Amino acid sequence: MDIKNAQTKVDKWINAHGVRYFNELTNMAILTEEVGEVAKIVARKYGEQSLKKDDNIDNLADELSDVLFVLICLANQTGIDLEKSFQQNLIKKTERDKDRHKSNIKLK
Repeated sequence: MDIKNAQTKVDKWINAHGVRYFNELTNMAILTEEVGEVAKIVARKYGEQSLKKDDNIDNLADELSDVLFVLICLANQTGIDLEKSFQQNLIKKTERDKDRHKSNIKLK
């Protein structure tokens, strides 16, 4: 699925099941919450933090999808074409960083 299609699917889902978009500030708070859930899993599964009894570290894909969903909601409600923006961002990164990481001795 391309990004434009994902934005359309999220918009259709919101209109069919979500009644309306939460306002931008609420969605920003939800996005922060979802990123926190990703961080918790990564810290426990790949980092040094100990597991708690009720920790579920096997749902990283689901949590990343939650982040993507809310990110798409924010893009939709603010009129951003994520596909176009992402393509432009890759061009910017390529021009700016084309040799930067290759010469980083920390990455060798």
